Amino acid sequence: MSENTDSAAKGSFTEILKAFFVLGLTSFGGPVAHLGYFRTAFVERRRWLSDAAYADLVALCQFMPGPASSQVGMGLGLMRGGYAGALAAWLGFTLPSAIVLAGFGLGVVAFGDISSGGWLTGLKLAAVAVVANALWDMARSLAPDRERASIAAIAAMVLLIWPTPVTQLGVILIGAVAGLVWLKAQAGDSDAEFAVPVSRRAGVIGLAGFFVLLGGLPLLALATSDQAVTYFDSFYRAGALVFGGGHVVLPLLQAEVVGSGWVTPDAFLAGYGAAQAVPGPLFSFAAYLGAVTGPAPSGVLGAALCLVAVFLPSAFLVVGLLPFWARLRKVTRARQALAGVNAAVVGVLGAAFYSPVFTAGVQVGAHLALAVALFALLRWWKLAPWLVVILGATGGAAITALGWV
Repeated sequence: MSENTDSAAKGSFTEILKAFFVLGLTSFGGPVAHLGYFRTAFVERRRWLSDAAYADLVALCQFMPGPASSQVGMGLGLMRGGYAGALAAWLGFTLPSAIVLAGFGLGVVAFGDISSGGWLTGLKLAAVAVVANALWDMARSLAPDRERASIAAIAAMVLLIWPTPVTQLGVILIGAVAGLVWLKAQAGDSDAEFAVPVSRRAGVIGLAGFFVLLGGLPLLALATSDQAVTYFDSFYRAGALVFGGGHVVLPLLQAEVVGSGWVTPDAFLAGYGAAQAVPGPLFSFAAYLGAVTGPAPSGVLGAALCLVAVFLPSAFLVVGLLPFWARLRKVTRARQALAGVNAAVVGVLGAAFYSPVFTAGVQVGAHLALAVALFALLRWWKLAPWLVVILGATGGAAITALGWV
């Protein structure tokens, strides 16, 4: 097989930016919901790749440290438009929430107590509908027989009992072993369905960049005592070493910025509250923290510095691993393992659908009724996800106004 090159890229920067910017404005509900939005937008509607190829990309990103949904977005952009496409995907998906959070950090927007807003509950219920729809389709595609359905069920059961990032990695690895010993090799997709316009040499450079900065930034911060380098080092390590998504990175960031006295505890909690009300990746919280840090740099410069630092490890890993993943997934034994991994991922997403997606949104019968209605509109009436989000917010506000809570 010939090595993929940049000639495989087929999407423009503008096309990818627009597609992800819409998602950045409307993708509420956290990383599991984001994967559902991505699947609807790029597998079902735009047909950029097949369901199996998308599942393979999701499976890879489950193994990486950092924000899985953002990494899937970068991977989609990279596959569609090369390096420029990866940048466009990241900018489009991240900037809406980052700008709002940085603005909030500067004192431009006053959110008040957003945790009790009915519209916010409605957004969570829209996420319930989106994730349920994605799970329905992924289960039919990736766990269609009793062997793979059993792997998915066992993975979900284990994670519902022991919901930790370590357990998540463990069930994925067990899924790979089960695939090797229990499943027949699945037919591979064509190269066109998983074209990665990055050479293996570029992949090696990407991985080298990840590790060089991980080891070199702490030394540079000690050697220079420059506050900007210190901030960059702290946020880079947070993005490079955390497994399990945005909510897992919060304690690590809190230890870094509050423990060091850069951000007050009250300011940290206020920003965390605001982050729950915006779409897109929770890692955009770094923009808020960068805006309120002290000493300088803070403000707009601090927001940009910390935002880039926390996402940069993911960019290195996506560029570094995708070329090898694209080749490995064609090997027969690897496809057996991958079939087991994909089935386990269905179970992982199923457990995450229950907690935190379902439990965070559905509190009373009226909430469940709205979630079911939104699911039906999305599933059978084929409404666009952004419209389902608007209807969810409106319905949630109406439920609160009517006192059905």
